[in-house]
Amino acid sequence: MARIVAVVNQKGGVGKTTTTVNLAACLGELGQRVLVVDSDPQSNATTGLGIDKRKLRATLYEVLLDQAAASETRLTTASNGVDILPATVELTGADLELVDAPRREYRLRDALRTVRDEYDLVLIDCPPSLGLLTLNALVAADGVLIPIQCEFYALEGYSQLLKTVLRVRASFNHSLAIDGVLLTMYDGRTANSAQVASEVRRYFAHLVFDTVIARNVRLAEAPSHGQAISTYDSNSKGALNYRQLAEEVVRRAGEERVG
Repeated sequence: MARIVAVVNQKGGVGKTTTTVNLAACLGELGQRVLVVDSDPQSNATTGLGIDKRKLRATLYEVLLDQAAASETRLTTASNGVDILPATVELTGADLELVDAPRREYRLRDALRTVRDEYDLVLIDCPPSLGLLTLNALVAADGVLIPIQCEFYALEGYSQLLKTVLRVRASFNHSLAIDGVLLTMYDGRTANSAQVASEVRRYFAHLVFDTVIARNVRLAEAPSHGQAISTYDSNSKGALNYRQLAEEVVRRAGEERVG
């Protein structure tokens, strides 16, 4: 059964979608079966994995509203071993339409039950907010992966995020864990990046991944071509970083099984 991981941070521009798409693709290269769930109305993960949103007949929006099944809505992507449950801007309406719906917090968890056995990992790309879509992701997830940008005010708002995780654990999902904290957009030329990285490692200790994602122009270009970085520029620094992260994720999972 797949482990479900929510890639979450209420701040925008920290690398959530970049991490979701590229980690999935690199895990696929390692022979893992991965499902990406695009739970952000901006639907950048859908575009980043090469899906033409104009041709979609059903999306996560219909799945959450019980108008379509996840098994029928998911699509195969160009990245080997990676499927996606796509989204469009229509997903914005789900926050309002689910307010009075029964089991509104459990919609995504219920939907994924029918497909999770087919995958090794499910990655949920969350929106930059702590609304109902993110709540659904946290209720569905076994763990959270938190990308943190290596820039000033990096830890601003993290106390709120951690409180939300603890509330969800207490009220909806008792097994929810923090799987890891990922340092992103690291610039080795600046003292600020090194200082932020040191501060994050001190704050989160063993939860921080050894892998650090460097700031990389090719990594920023890849989504506009509908490709993961491992396909767009296989030899780039960004591709190397995400391959290292994929290997670390697999290694950590193996250590947990042995332990």
